[in-house]
Amino acid sequence: MSSITGQELRELLLQKWGCSYDIQLRRTKGKIFVLVMWKYLEQASFPLSEAEYEAHLEQVANYLNAWGSVAQVKAHIEKTRERPRLGKAVSIPLDLGDRASEWLV
Repeated sequence: MSSITGQELRELLLQKWGCSYDIQLRRTKGKIFVLVMWKYLEQASFPLSEAEYEAHLEQVANYLNAWGSVAQVKAHIEKTRERPRLGKAVSIPLDLGDRASEWLV
């Protein structure tokens, strides 16, 4: 099973879109989504410092590792033609099967 660190997650975003985008986890109707948001670290208005951003990505990576969802997220980011833009995140639905109800994000 592959795992990922916050730094590797950031590298994935930089390789795909050239920006350190914010990543959020959301739970909707019993499904969990990874959202690649339109705000990014390199923006002057970004609300987190670099250290806070890295700590946040590390936390997201820990969830993805625990859920066994790393390969799913990597594959989606690599294949998608979408890009985050104002008001529209790139949404990655996670297939956690029967375990989805165990996780509250």
